[in-house]
Amino acid sequence: MDIALGLHKQLATVLVLYYTAVGLWGVGLGVRNTGPTPAYRGSIVIAVVAAVAQGVLGILTFVFVRQPGESLHILYGFALVLALPLASSMLRERTPRGQSVALGLAALFAAGLAIRGITTA
Repeated sequence: MDIALGLHKQLATVLVLYYTAVGLWGVGLGVRNTGPTPAYRGSIVIAVVAAVAQGVLGILTFVFVRQPGESLHILYGFALVLALPLASSMLRERTPRGQSVALGLAALFAAGLAIRGITTA
């Protein structure tokens, strides 16, 4: 099960980079006064699926290898999975530009959650 721990660590770095890219993309769409495109919405779905996969690897690591250094690590994981779906559900009434900016900022927030998760592992 050391494989799960190794994948969990590597996917954490990938999530930080991916959420950062998605966040910058969303803010860029907002700066250009554009709403979220289908490709952008798809990238958000990919980010959430990757965060869920990260959670599954984390559960496997927790059960079979070891617990995280701080229990706060688990909270960051749950928050990472919920951040973008929650933000998406709250933005339906905003202007398209506002949706792009808010989703971009939510993705950057999620990147920060992933960084904090790494530091509490």
